[in-house]
Amino acid sequence: MEKYECTVCGYIYDPEVGDEDTGIAPGTSFNDLPDDWECPLCGSPKEDFEPVEE
Repeated sequence: MEKYECTVCGYIYDPEVGDEDTGIAPGTSFNDLPDDWECPLCGSPKEDFEPVEE
């Protein structure tokens, strides 16, 4: 699964880790995140994330 980076603060959403602070279980792909999910560091909307080039 692909990682996504917040273009505002640089936070990396890693689907293998999830975002347990907001109830997102490990193994949840970025595309399966709720539309109202926000960056846990800066509060930016999901639209401000881009795929990480590896």
